[in-house]
Amino acid sequence: MTLNAGFRGDLEAQIAQLRADRVYKTLNYLDSPQSARVQMDGRGEVLILSSNNYLGLCDEPSVVRAGIEGLERFGAGTGSVRFICGTFTIHRELEAALARFVGTDAAMTFVAAWNANEAMTATVVQEGDVVLSDALNHASIIDSMRLAKAITKCTTGVYKHADMDDLVEKLRAAKGARRRLIWTDGVFSMEGAIAKLPQLLEIARDHDAVLIMDDSHATGVLGATGRGTAEHFGVVGEVDVITSTLGKALGGAAGGFIAGPAALCDMMIQRARPQLFSNALPPTVACSAVAAVEFIEAHPERVTTLRENSAWFRSALREAGLKPLDGETPIVPIIVGETADAIKMSGMLLDEGIFITGFGFPVVPHGTARLRCQVSAAHSRADLEYAVRAIRDVATRVGVVK
Repeated sequence: MTLNAGFRGDLEAQIAQLRADRVYKTLNYLDSPQSARVQMDGRGEVLILSSNNYLGLCDEPSVVRAGIEGLERFGAGTGSVRFICGTFTIHRELEAALARFVGTDAAMTFVAAWNANEAMTATVVQEGDVVLSDALNHASIIDSMRLAKAITKCTTGVYKHADMDDLVEKLRAAKGARRRLIWTDGVFSMEGAIAKLPQLLEIARDHDAVLIMDDSHATGVLGATGRGTAEHFGVVGEVDVITSTLGKALGGAAGGFIAGPAALCDMMIQRARPQLFSNALPPTVACSAVAAVEFIEAHPERVTTLRENSAWFRSALREAGLKPLDGETPIVPIIVGETADAIKMSGMLLDEGIFITGFGFPVVPHGTARLRCQVSAAHSRADLEYAVRAIRDVATRVGVVK
């Protein structure tokens, strides 16, 4: 059988253009668990400042052991869809733990947070509904709204990032809608900024709207005990729907969830296409995620360490003459300006044994290219001091700072 030459040639031409535009992505292969320092194929030990492993639980012994024991007890996977072949008791245990942790009546897990967001919008909206999204929301929310619009003929819109006046204006314009829904990230991944949750809650109540928050970069991170953006603002239990991930602070393996009223989670079982037509979360991942939640509940000091590391790192970067964005999260973007500079600095830092990803246009606006640093509770002060010195040195050589 001969492969379609035109199809292959078109793909190769597109890849060549990506290389020419200097936006081609390469994969770096790790040969050790995700941690503050890893073994990278071809480079040896590397300091990681680009991971969502916020609490250092990817290689936490109790979390790893729970996964191994789950594999031995439940096997490699579910073998089919949950309602067809049966769901494992560990899924029920995990969903109860997640609901308890984020402060909702119930939770439903998915194989990825992307699938949870995809399921959320398309499952609950109907024709005549209006869904409004913050301009900087994650791509999974954007795609979930596109899918919902195609399936249900609902109306979708975007309000300016964190602009409550613009949101109110759009809600007023949608006064005649059957139902209004507001989508927001809890923490915006490229900025490290926190949503204005108290204002969003007030606006949602005033306009009889449903507030849905993707808390993927806040679960295990924000709040005194890591329960997320709602705990950070003292409003646990007041958000209508929370979606989040197991692939970041909660062990870093995979999976996501929707948390909210029990009837919502039941509807996900009945109607959500990613639930009806896809295997469930592997039980070994569910076991490690339960252990991660229990670890955070038992060790709130890990959350405190993360907060202290993040504050120190941001302050030290400023003292070194760099320009990190203000914030309270472990996402610390350093603005360098030009995309080429961000990509060049990322490569130079990797040569120095530090893995930090550079982002530029079209991921972020022109002139705001950045190194997105992500701090972990697993980082030692020596790790962070070394990173600040290296970033300052590279920035000087590139001409970003004098």
